This record gives sequence, structure tokens and C-alpha cells, in this order.
Amino acid sequence: MKKHLLLGLLATAFTLPAFAALKEGDKAPDFKIPASFAGKATEFSLKDQLKKGPVVVYFYPSAYTKGCNLQAHTFSVNSEKFAAAGATIIGVSQDSIGRLNEFSADPEFCAGKIAVGSDADGKVAKNFQLETRPAAEGKTDTRGVTIDHGFTERTTFIVTPDGKIAATIGGLSSPENVAKSLEAVEKLAAAKKS
Repeated sequence: MKKHLLLGLLATAFTLPAFAALKEGDKAPDFKIPASFAGKATEFSLKDQLKKGPVVVYFYPSAYTKGCNLQAHTFSVNSEKFAAAGATIIGVSQDSIGRLNEFSADPEFCAGKIAVGSDADGKVAKNFQLETRPAAEGKTDTRGVTIDHGFTERTTFIVTPDGKIAATIGGLSSPENVAKSLEAVEKLAAAKKS
């Protein structure tokens, strides 16, 4: 019996994903990346934004893909609620800054309401212990444009001003991911008031 249990545990260990995202209470890795807001290139510094309040760092596979379009749209239509809770939003993908300039201004998606940053080599994602995949040959976006960059798993981190992760949100649909993110920042805002 013990032998079967041990074999079962070993089999499970070898089927677990290689990456396990940072969890609540972990220190968030600081980063600075090229970013775009409302179609204009800028720079995003996590350290600088944390001086203003919590930051929602949401990683997504690629601009102009079905789930990512929906997630960006859902964040943008709820951007005022996040702002009311004192939170800044930054979307992070391996897209080039050129693609992100278009995406950030697109009225259907970011709509000039949320910033998106370019983690072209996936280094920031890896520092958050997220899985990245290389570009898939022949893959195109919803506009029919070839996607020539790698992909990062969809995971959102709520980072508090002290640089700690208050919540890690993954494994959900795009709208659920945004809803859980909003719930987390609203809880932080309520706790701050009490």
C-alpha cells in the first residue's frame, strides 16, 4: 500500500506545472518596462506607481486575441471603479510597444483608459514565476496579423504599496479575472478606511 501511495505521489509530482506563480504575502519583483497609454509610448515603473497606492499587474498572452481583448475591455469599462479604490492598472504581455500603442488606444479594448506594458523577453513574467511560451508559428491575431512574440499565462497580481502581493488571481475567464481583481482592491480600500 505504501509503495502504491509513494508511486502515486511521484507521478503527481512529475505532472505538476513547472511554474507556480508568486502567492499572497510574497514580495513583488520591482520592474520598469516600456508601456503605452492612450496610444502614446511611456515607461511604467512599479516602484513609482506603488507610491500612489495598490497596483493591479495583469499578465496576458497577447493583444488582439479573443480573451485578451475581452479582458482589456472589461478592465477599461471598470477603470473608474479601480481608480475609486486607489488602484493603478497595468497590463503586461510580450507584445512589442508598436502593437501596444495601437491596442492601448483602440476604443474596443483599452480605450485610452488603461496602460499596457511590453515585457518583450518575458523576464518580468518569469520574475513573477509565470509560465511563458515561445511564439507559435503561423499564429495570427483577431485582425489577421501574425503574432511574432511569446505568450505569458493569464494571471493577475494585486500589489500593495509596501511591495507585497495581496492576491494572485489565475485560472479564471477574462471577466471573472477582472471581477476578482476589483473585489481585491475594494477590500484593500475598505480595510484602509477602517
